[in-house]
Amino acid sequence: MSKEFSCLLEDEQATVAMGGVLAQSITQGAVIYLYGDLGAGKTTFTRGVVQKFGHKGKVKSPTYTLVEPYELDEQSIYHFDLYRLADPEELEFMGIRDYFNEDSICMIEWPEKGADFLAAADLELTLEYVAQKRKVSIMSKTLKGEEIVDRLSNKDNA
Repeated sequence: MSKEFSCLLEDEQATVAMGGVLAQSITQGAVIYLYGDLGAGKTTFTRGVVQKFGHKGKVKSPTYTLVEPYELDEQSIYHFDLYRLADPEELEFMGIRDYFNEDSICMIEWPEKGADFLAAADLELTLEYVAQKRKVSIMSKTLKGEEIVDRLSNKDNA
């Protein structure tokens, strides 16, 4: 049974903050698929996750490089943006399987373009505009994902 968490986000700052809240709910690695239209806030949300784990610099979209690695003291985070991926097989050539392990967090924008070359998602996160706000919906896809959503829901009710 999958579990879901959702909330409205007022602005960009709230989107970054929510990424930080999700980061606090991850106790080991996770694979997170990010869905949403262009400009919906996928990279902004990822910035919150990366910054919560201690990154001080910019968090940019890896649209042209496919992956932006963040090797931090406590966590390895890999931010993928597959929007411009021409052929999913390119992922095999870049060694994508090496990024997926129990301890790394992989945040993947446009995962549908990765076909069968991606690890299965623990969480599917969707960002969409509702009126003048963003809505984030986070759905678990694995037992690990359910545990993350449980922790996230408990933080929201605390």
